[in-house]
Amino acid sequence: MGENENAYGLQNTINRIIQFSLPHFFGRYNRKRENEAFLRCLFFTPVLNYDTDVKKRRWRRMELNDIYDENRNLTGKLHRRGTPWKPGEYGVVVCVWVYDGRGHLLLTRRAREKSFAGTWENSGGAVKAGETSRQAIARELYEETGIQAEPEEFELLDSDRERNIFYDHYCLFRRIPLKSIVLQPGETDNVMWASFGKVDWMIRTGKMCRIIGHQFYRQEKALRLRNMPKFGR
Repeated sequence: MGENENAYGLQNTINRIIQFSLPHFFGRYNRKRENEAFLRCLFFTPVLNYDTDVKKRRWRRMELNDIYDENRNLTGKLHRRGTPWKPGEYGVVVCVWVYDGRGHLLLTRRAREKSFAGTWENSGGAVKAGETSRQAIARELYEETGIQAEPEEFELLDSDRERNIFYDHYCLFRRIPLKSIVLQPGETDNVMWASFGKVDWMIRTGKMCRIIGHQFYRQEKALRLRNMPKFGR
């Protein structure tokens, strides 16, 4: 029996358990959403991730990341997401402040399925194997918000390193209505334009993801110095 058939059989088994054995637990449920949550609870694995799309019904490998040395040189090795980093191994994470040039930043709220659920943040994520930093931030922004931008449009604000991760912080100028934002299911569930003052208030009241709050205070001055005519649309 092939890998796809095994996955299909497993999914049918889980569906039956949810549908017939646990209705009192799940109540009226959205099958796709509950199946995803149920599988995450029962079969968490850093190696494989199940795609519950009815049309696809397949296993897909979780993403791989390039491994860098302490000087940010590629080592030629790969790291599988979900596994711990070994001493001397480093990865790259990117994030972006989408700025309208008029004192407002685009924020998204982390979905309930995520860690730090309900807190607000900017867009970002890990650089996948074979990607450049700018290619990764263009992809992450599109996946999380639907905003399209060329890699060269992102302006690097600064870079730093914490433990085994290099962080690249970018800025992108856009004036875009909230109704045109396309949120990523399971990742984000709300979006807003927030003034610098409101972001500061959200950080102080715990509504902002703590790590993102630290980034904001480090980059606030640099963001305020940017101007729309030079960089944006």
